Parts: sequence; structure tokens; C-alpha cells
Amino acid sequence: MSRATGPGAVLRVGNASGFYGDRFSAWREMLDGGELDVLTGDYLAELTMLILGRDRMRDPDLGYAKTFLRQLEGTLGTALDRGVRIVTNAGGLNPAGLAAAVRSLADRLGLTVRVGYVEGDALARPDALTANAYLGAFGIAACLDGGTDVVVTGRVTDASLAVGPAIAHFGWGRDDLDALAGATVAGHLIECGAQVAGGNFSFFTELPDGGHRPGFPIAELHPDGSAVLTKHPGTGGAVTVETVTAQLLYEVGGPAYLGPDVVTRLDTVTLDQEGPDRVRVCGVRGTPPPETLKVGINNLGGFRNSMTFVLCGLDIPAKAALVEAQLTESVGPDGLEFTLARTDHPDAVNTETASALLHVHLRDGDKSRAGRAFSAAAVELALASYPGCTLTTLPGDATPYGVFTTDAVPQGDVAHVAVLPDGIRVPIPPPPVTCLEGPPIQHQALIRGPSFHSTRRGVLGEVVGARSGDKGGDANLGVWARTDATWVWLRGWLSVERLAELLPETAALRVQRYELPNLRAVNFVIEGLLGAGVAASTRFDPQAKALGELLRARVVDLPTELTAGPASEGAQ
Repeated sequence: MSRATGPGAVLRVGNASGFYGDRFSAWREMLDGGELDVLTGDYLAELTMLILGRDRMRDPDLGYAKTFLRQLEGTLGTALDRGVRIVTNAGGLNPAGLAAAVRSLADRLGLTVRVGYVEGDALARPDALTANAYLGAFGIAACLDGGTDVVVTGRVTDASLAVGPAIAHFGWGRDDLDALAGATVAGHLIECGAQVAGGNFSFFTELPDGGHRPGFPIAELHPDGSAVLTKHPGTGGAVTVETVTAQLLYEVGGPAYLGPDVVTRLDTVTLDQEGPDRVRVCGVRGTPPPETLKVGINNLGGFRNSMTFVLCGLDIPAKAALVEAQLTESVGPDGLEFTLARTDHPDAVNTETASALLHVHLRDGDKSRAGRAFSAAAVELALASYPGCTLTTLPGDATPYGVFTTDAVPQGDVAHVAVLPDGIRVPIPPPPVTCLEGPPIQHQALIRGPSFHSTRRGVLGEVVGARSGDKGGDANLGVWARTDATWVWLRGWLSVERLAELLPETAALRVQRYELPNLRAVNFVIEGLLGAGVAASTRFDPQAKALGELLRARVVDLPTELTAGPASEGAQ
């Protein structure tokens, strides 16, 4: 496909990073794999901001994703030669510092590069380790309009990395809400790297390479905000309606997807398989953005430590109760948490399959109590507790953990600024029109679903896919049907009450349920499942990444009419 040459041409935006630690070689793969106009890199997550905050406590010149510089060292010359502009949020807590480091790198490589950056997300909160507003895309666009080759940002919304280049290229304004919403969907789809090309996909065994090495994604953006999702030829994985659906359901809430520039209506998204590894995303509608910006806040919550006991054979509950009583007596009950994982099997033929795991966590503001005092007390039980006592962990010191919370500030109270390569500072005014968002409307399952003549016992994952993830202390769980017939059943069957039966840990929590009929999907937001957030969670699956697969593995009564094969109708 030809490169973008004007406002009416397609803009090819690729992504080479979905998190801090993603495939190191992806930048080189994306630049060498085919035509691109813009290459983005997403490095920031709630946990990442905490990590960067701790980095900056040790060295005020840090606070950015250092990996990006190492990746850029081998690819900056290629990007400049090919006219590919780079946009990344790797600036983290110090975008100006990363911009300066990129210039120094270019000087060392003998390259001429124009670097701009976006600032204003960092808020003065003396009681917080980090406090950052989620900025929109117009600062990025201003940097690109100013002739920037590399744009560095701090905390912007993940989708803004793709929306900003589209604004600059197509000349969209604040009132082009549908176009902004369409680009937001495209940005959300590519921001998690290889996921939209088959990474972490429920039906990975159906991918051409079995999910071995999925490629990184490209969004071909059009002037109306519609897009075609694809990947470079010859890369692994696949881009299908289902892989796109899976990513579209990732870490979202209700159908109204709030952003700083537009509220994107996810229930208007239409997906069509245009060809091999080409999915058209269109029909997206947008409404004015909210009057406030989301603020992510990280604080150090204290210190924690963990020890794991192996309980083998008979009397597993009694053995766990003995350890709990002994450790409670030794270190006191405050902050202690015991989780018994019944991984044991009856009449097992080896130690591993006959054993359960007792995970013991201690959180405390006192580092010494959570450190060796706790882990040594656990080890001291080795010869003085239950029969067969052994541990999988060595005694160690406590480590600090963070607590993530959110807040909101008026858009006009944030000094959003684009700093151009020549140092000119361009203030980005807030949107002139905003809308006060009411509470999202939940969808309850149909009181009476369709009537099926017979059922069979089978795992739910035969007929549905799922994708789950973290949203602060909450988790989201999106479930999609593979066929129209399955959607008719799923919509009436998978209620909040049914979810509580299948996933008992959700029963005591507030769960919101939303329907996305265009995607044949329901999305659940499970409030408080992750406690104080990923950094503080002691849950076995602290980011709820596996929650969807747990649901799919449950054995249920499936209508015999439903087939287990891949979708071949409707949205496909």
C-alpha cells in the first residue's frame, strides 16, 4: 500500500510495544517489515508508574522507560531514513528528560533528529508518590504539526498515541467526534501490541502458527476515522474479527468509553473481515468528552513478604490450620493472609500431584516485621509443624508495595503543553464542549432466554471466547459468542447471578454487566476484585489476566444445537 501523502490518504500507524518489557526486537521488526508512517510504543501501566516513581526517588534524572532508549539506538537511523515518525509515552514521569536523552543518543549516532514532548500530566500532590492526569491526543498532534520526528509523552491515554498522529494528518478538530472516536478504537486495538494479532487469544490453537510468535499490529486509518487492522506480511498470528473482538473487550467498562477528547460508543463498533489479516473497523460514534480528566495516583502502601508451604497427602485442611495458628502466634495476626490452593489430587502417584499449596502473605508498615521476622518464623516451623513440612520459598526481606487510586480534575485545571523541537511551548486548551456523564446503564440478562430442546455437559470455552484484565482495583471480563446462535443463548444465560455461580469469588462483590450486541459480547466489571490494585494484590492472578480462561474452563449445560467451531456468520 502506498505511503500517506496528504490529508486524504490512508495513515499507517504501527505499534511496537504494549508494556514496559515487551518484545525488545519489535521496533526493528516493525520498521523492516513493511510500509509505515508512524510507529508508536506504549510503555505505561498503573504498575509501571509506580516502578518509575521509585526509580525517580533514587535518581531525579530518571523516571522514564530506559528500555526505549536501547531499542531506539538500533532503529532511530532507519526510522529517519524511511520518514517514519515515532510517538511514545515512554517519557513516563520525565518526558523532558527522555527527550533530552533521545537528542544525546542522536548526537552520539551522528543523526539529526527533531524531538518534541508533551507535559502537564504530572500534578502536584504532596501526599502521593505519583499523580498523573490522563491527557488526550491534541498535544501529540501539535508536536507533529511542528515538524517533530520523535514525540515523547508522559501519561496520556494509551489510544492517544494513535489518535494524535491522525489529528495531525487529517486535520481533525475538536468537533470531529465520530472520527476521533473511530481513531480511539483503532488506538485501543493496537496499544497492547501483539494481542490484537493473536497474542493471548482464547482460540490460539486455531491460529496459523499456533500462537507461536504473533506479529505486531498496524491500523490503516482513514479520514472518517474508520480503520483497517492488519499486520506486516509474513509475521505470525492472525488478524481476524475474533482477535480484534478480544482486544476490543480488554480493560474496558461500559459501552461509553470515556476519554479526554471524546466519549467513544463501543456499542456502535462494526467489524468486518475484509480479507486475510485485514479487519475493517467502522461505524464508530462519538459524543463530547467529560468535563474532567482521570488522575492515576500511586502511593507506597508499606512492605510485604510471602512464604509458601507444601502440604502433601492426608489432612490438608488440618495441616493448613496448624500453620495458620503457629504463624499467628509467632508474628501476630495483623496483616497476615492465608490462601490454601487445593492443587492436590486423591490417590496421587507422586508428591507434586498429591500436594496443596498454602500461600502466606504479610503486609505491614514496619519493614522489619514484614521482613526477616516473618520469613524466619515460617522457616522455623520446618521441623516443628505438620508431617512432611516443606516450603518452596527461602527466607527473605520484605519489599515495598504500592497502592493505586484514581481521582478526577477539571480539564481546564491541567496545563497541557506541547514543547516543540525549537523549544516553543504550545498550550493545548481544553475541549470547548464537554458533557457531564451520568452513570452507565447496565444490561441485565433476559428474564427468559430462548428455549433449547436438549443440553449436554461441556466446557463453556467450547462456544465462547473471553478476555480479562485489571482496571485499578477492579477487573473486567469480556465474553464473546462465536456464532449468532450462541449469542442468542449467551445473552440470556450469562447473568450476574450465573457469573457468581461460576466464579464464586465474585459473589460478594458489586458486578456491572454490559452488552455489546455488535460484537456478540457481554462485559462484566467486577469491583474490588483486585483490592488496592496490582501492586498491592496478593491474589494468585493479581491482574485478573486469567479470569476469562477460568470462566471458559467451567463445565456447564450447553444447548446441543450450539457448535464449537469458529464463527462463520454474522460479524465474521
